[in-house]
Amino acid sequence: MESSIITQVQREDSQLPSKTGQVNKSSPQKPRSRTIFKALFCCLRAQDAPQTPPPAQDTLLQPEDNGTVAKSDLLQTLRYQFHQIPGTCLLPEVTPQDQGKICVVIDLDETLVHSSFKPISNADFIVPVEIEGTTHQVYVLKRPHVDEFLRRMGEMFECILFTASLAKYADPVTDLLDRCGVFRARLFRESCVFHQGCYVKDLSRLGRELHKTLILDNSPASYIFHPENAVPVVSWFDDLEDTELLTLLPVFEELSQAENVYAKLQQLRTP
Repeated sequence: MESSIITQVQREDSQLPSKTGQVNKSSPQKPRSRTIFKALFCCLRAQDAPQTPPPAQDTLLQPEDNGTVAKSDLLQTLRYQFHQIPGTCLLPEVTPQDQGKICVVIDLDETLVHSSFKPISNADFIVPVEIEGTTHQVYVLKRPHVDEFLRRMGEMFECILFTASLAKYADPVTDLLDRCGVFRARLFRESCVFHQGCYVKDLSRLGRELHKTLILDNSPASYIFHPENAVPVVSWFDDLEDTELLTLLPVFEELSQAENVYAKLQQLRTP
């Protein structure tokens, strides 16, 4: 029940550190032998690979019973029409300060932070979450350089938080993470499309022009509807030497000047 509050990818090495209570500074990091541009190119083929489904929905979400397939198919059919219906966009109108900026949808878990119900002595913050009348503590680690990354992203883009986790967890975490108000809006699990066992972030429902929209997410399943809009990021769990967010900043600086993100991403992917 606890884990279903937070939607996370699974660590390739699922073994916990031998000493619980503090993350391991020397924990193995997935080697990054390819450049970011080649990684961007590879993400286009993510929809052709089998996807690992996220944790099942808990009782806090309406059960689909035997109608899962039918509902999923219906949502997939309607997703292209949704953004054309007046008043049904997920986002409000663009604010004057963000006029002309590209919209960037940013994921939370394993992209900006890693959270656990197991105690971590060096957690950046601890968030109480009520589950069925009982309060549980969620221990949250911030990814290295996340503060600088968000500050710079807020200067360049209209930033939107979009997570497949539940609001009762993700909202207070974002309150603590985003002290400067970088995120113009926050979208949670109920804003996702449940498609073939995955919570998908359908960019066509945002109310923004797709050629001026990007998504930063560690899970290809999250952007399976719009892989051509994606900037992939390596999943983060506890490596305190991680520099992924700093590595991505020059990429986003180039993208921030683009009139069409498809053309610019294609240019970045070309060797």
